[in-house]
Amino acid sequence: MDLGALARNVARLRATVGTPHVMAVVKANGYGHGAVESARAALAGGADWLGVADVAEGLALRDAGIRAPVLAWLHEPETDFAPAVAAGIDIGISSVEQLDAVADAVVRVSEATPDAGGPASVQLKLETGLSRNGLSQPEWPAVFARARELEQAGTIAVRGLFSHLSNASPDDDAQAIELFDGGVEAARAAGLAPELLHIAASAAALRIPRARYNLVRLGITIYGLSPFGDQSSAELGLTPVMTLRGRVAAVRRAAAGAGVSYDYTYRTTRATTLVLVPLGYAEGVPRAASNGAAVSIGGRRFAICGRVAMDQFVVDVGDLPVAVGDEVVLFGDPETGVPSADDWAREVGSINYEIVTRIGSRVRRTFLQP
Repeated sequence: MDLGALARNVARLRATVGTPHVMAVVKANGYGHGAVESARAALAGGADWLGVADVAEGLALRDAGIRAPVLAWLHEPETDFAPAVAAGIDIGISSVEQLDAVADAVVRVSEATPDAGGPASVQLKLETGLSRNGLSQPEWPAVFARARELEQAGTIAVRGLFSHLSNASPDDDAQAIELFDGGVEAARAAGLAPELLHIAASAAALRIPRARYNLVRLGITIYGLSPFGDQSSAELGLTPVMTLRGRVAAVRRAAAGAGVSYDYTYRTTRATTLVLVPLGYAEGVPRAASNGAAVSIGGRRFAICGRVAMDQFVVDVGDLPVAVGDEVVLFGDPETGVPSADDWAREVGSINYEIVTRIGSRVRRTFLQP
């Protein structure tokens, strides 16, 4: 992982969007890149907020000594918010039940640690058309009133209002933004004074200036990957952070007609050299990459042949001289001539987000410092 590239990506994006605040989203182990390391590099690049999905991810950042503001916004039923309150993590609220659970957690933390100090910081998520988590419009008056009541009691502080866009169409996103604006107006009319307003993730941050408000949440772009199908990372001035490498574990010469891997979905058409790479779907290599996705060996591209197995796959390299220990690059920065995460996504019918995020814990992560 090139952490210098990540820091530079954040700096470039921050200069582009021009908002007072930038949240680097490091959920799901930093989209597979390593949450703690990615968080530190993003902060070095100018991010001043970190975003995670759940409380456990936020606590992991705190345990690593990261003191920057953190927002966690997706919660299992019966989540205990007390650790988040004690750690100073902002809690995203999508229901009145969650709001009351946070208030209860504040009481318990105060009883256990009287000098813990201050109300819990929360950010209310408004549902504006994505039909996922968030407060629906009919709930807004009651929740805003309850939030104001808890603020006046000194239990919580509503630091922000936020939502998410569908990226379905310009019209859909415009309707969502208009609804969000109405929610902001209603919250202020109820006596709330949120400091932060945010609805834009990477795509909207780059293409919908109206959606930027005073904070944008940057996810896939900080890792150097494009959120768009019609514009590459390089065209956005971004550098992919992750390069996935393996090494040749075995080399064998095979005769014409040899079957390769499970089900013999590939048979050699001539005498050739087959090399074994010890990475499979347990490491996050999609099984759908069988007989299709390309890797780079010795500066040349070759397609995976046969089924991707749990722990390994095979590449037909023809007559290329290959030895055990030679490097195999699955994907990385296409500017260096290797396949990209986007190439792999197109091959398996997915998106670059999934390709990098699914890389499993058995893959050793090496970090190049800025």
